[in-house]
Amino acid sequence: MGQEAEKGRAAAAALLGGDGTAVGGRLTWTEPEVRAGLDTGTGPRAWIAFDKEVRILQRAAYGVLRSTRVEARLCHADGRIRAAALGAWRFPPLELVLIRCTDWARAVRERAREVLGGALGKDPEDALVGLAPLVLRLGRREHGAWAVEQLEAALSGRDSVFAAWWRPDQLSTTSSPQSLTDAQRTSVMDRLHLSRDLPTRQFTARLAVAPGHGIGVRELARRAAAELDPLAARLWNDAALAALAADGPDDEAVDTLLRARIPMVRAAGVTALRRAGRAEEASLHLVDRSGLVRACARWLVKQDGGDPYARYRALLEGPEPVSPYAVTGFSECAGRPDAPLVRGLLEHPEGAVRAAALAGLRRMNGHVEDAVLVPLLDDPSASVTREASLSLLPAARRLDPGHLTARIAPERPPHVRRAAFRLLYERGGMARLRASVALLEDSDPGLRETARETVCLWDCQATLRTSEGDPVELGGLLTRSAHLFSDYQLALRRSRLGLTD
Repeated sequence: MGQEAEKGRAAAAALLGGDGTAVGGRLTWTEPEVRAGLDTGTGPRAWIAFDKEVRILQRAAYGVLRSTRVEARLCHADGRIRAAALGAWRFPPLELVLIRCTDWARAVRERAREVLGGALGKDPEDALVGLAPLVLRLGRREHGAWAVEQLEAALSGRDSVFAAWWRPDQLSTTSSPQSLTDAQRTSVMDRLHLSRDLPTRQFTARLAVAPGHGIGVRELARRAAAELDPLAARLWNDAALAALAADGPDDEAVDTLLRARIPMVRAAGVTALRRAGRAEEASLHLVDRSGLVRACARWLVKQDGGDPYARYRALLEGPEPVSPYAVTGFSECAGRPDAPLVRGLLEHPEGAVRAAALAGLRRMNGHVEDAVLVPLLDDPSASVTREASLSLLPAARRLDPGHLTARIAPERPPHVRRAAFRLLYERGGMARLRASVALLEDSDPGLRETARETVCLWDCQATLRTSEGDPVELGGLLTRSAHLFSDYQLALRRSRLGLTD
């Protein structure tokens, strides 16, 4: 989100530098930025940063206002100028008017709140949708509660300044508070549900599931399954479960929950199977990719009189292809005596299954000899080498450092280098320092950064006090890493090692 704030600061600098481009246009992402993965539209952080930066730049210029545009005046440090700007233009920028509604000066915020209702009449629905993210950010301010209360009132069907526009069948002025019609409120809520701003989606979901909104259980389940934000999904999910409990089971709603992308929602669907009289389907979810869902499935199998341990074992021993999640699920409910069954999967042709077997053996406290684990550091599957290195961490000090050092060579695959360095790092001492120096220019950014940080923080004097501390070798390693230090730092380290040029 730093790009948003930076865009706001850049717009403020351009405005006060004499650029006449409208601020709203400057704060909108360009096509190349959108293609690069940046957010679209004008984010609330951009407007807040713009408002703050204008005053910072004006103070730096000793109070000289270098722009007569309304945007600059609305953000001026002098409250009298801000208040005058609110009444001088017929259609001021709504975002800045909204910010002034939370102004620290009472006269300014009261004037801004009067102006806001009339300004919204130009394009009320789009304005309400566009301002919602900014309202929620401003709500954290000392005087920001008013804006959140007005937004909540508008979306709940009560009178609100945000609902101040003409109704075709009613006489009114655009500046007097009114409530939205049901059609208007539904349209605005539907658009806010699709917002890319997470706080907006969460706020809208919280209002939508409140009593009295009359959303059906199937629609609640559909929204819970489609939502990717965990907090918003939980709101929809809890409402769907409450509706199922109140109105009775609904197979379509339960199936929708079971297809959700968020594990918490799928787990709720699994538990709902019992009330729906479909507990026998729990075994289908024993191999879910989420541990939470697997745990709920095991619970339901037990409630239905089944044995999840026996079903997992049948999956591993049966003729069907073994799933890595079946291996993980089995290890979650099996014990150490079952380790031989899982150990046999270390020869499985699928890398994900081999990795799950290694992780499962650790979970079950199953013993695997170093002679079996060390060759797995060269496995073509990155997940297998990672799990093998994690299993070898307790044995790092008894492994051959030369064997591990050979695996951090540049020609080795990145996942092999990472696994070997993890073990050399755990070993500590000179093995850690040698490996770090060797990886200073590694092509993997993570390895390179860790190696450089290790070298820069290394205490050579402490190493000299150990049995493996050799001033000559330390000096050689220091020379190879000299580009990381300034001349002073390098000379200081050399002097501490007793080395002279």
